[in-house]
Amino acid sequence: MSYTVKQMAEISGVSARTLRFYDERSLLKPAYLSEAGYRMYTEREIDRLQQILLYRSMGIPLKTIKELIDRPDEKIEDTLIQQKNQLEQKREELDKLLETVEKTLSYYKGELKMTNKEKFEAFKQEKLAENEANYGQEIREKYGEETVEASNKKWQNMSEADYQKMQETEAELIEKLRQYVTDENPELAEKIYRLHKDWISFSWGKYSGEAHKGLAEMYLADERFTQYYDEKSGTGATEALVQIIQDYA
Repeated sequence: MSYTVKQMAEISGVSARTLRFYDERSLLKPAYLSEAGYRMYTEREIDRLQQILLYRSMGIPLKTIKELIDRPDEKIEDTLIQQKNQLEQKREELDKLLETVEKTLSYYKGELKMTNKEKFEAFKQEKLAENEANYGQEIREKYGEETVEASNKKWQNMSEADYQKMQETEAELIEKLRQYVTDENPELAEKIYRLHKDWISFSWGKYSGEAHKGLAEMYLADERFTQYYDEKSGTGATEALVQIIQDYA
């Protein structure tokens, strides 16, 4: 059975304009054009659109979505299982965050006492959920499920003092990197490397120079990473940081 753009829009809830945009980006091409030149879709395109909308709901960029759904059919099930596992983990993390927020509300109402560790837990869970939503898939593909889970566990068990020290380390890193963008001082470069190494070591199970270099490669390959440092330390900051890590790690 074939469907017009209008029928596809009615079935999926996606506008005709969005369907044309997906066509232009080669994300969802029609099966064929009718004699009158209209886009026509089949069940195969309906399945593909369903996958697109599923991945979009997870906050995955369109470029990454295209790579996922262009995989061979036998890989689609593996990809969906991986996404399901990540969503279940995210749900668990959000449930813990919600529990902490509820405790905090009760604390301010005077209904219960709350330890400093419990107060601190909310910030860790929020950051963990944010990182998982933004970068979970990429880091799992690069480092593996076991490594990522070990890192998340170390993050969750981090003391308040270590968390504060981690924040201070990153703040110093951002400032030194900002200075380096305008003055490429070799002594400053080594300091930046040490700060970045210390910063990632707060959450990494163990440090590895090769893994550090691999992380640096992701900084340039993914615009979200690039934007993070360039916005905080100035244009070119990410490229400078990556080069420093490659030189010193």
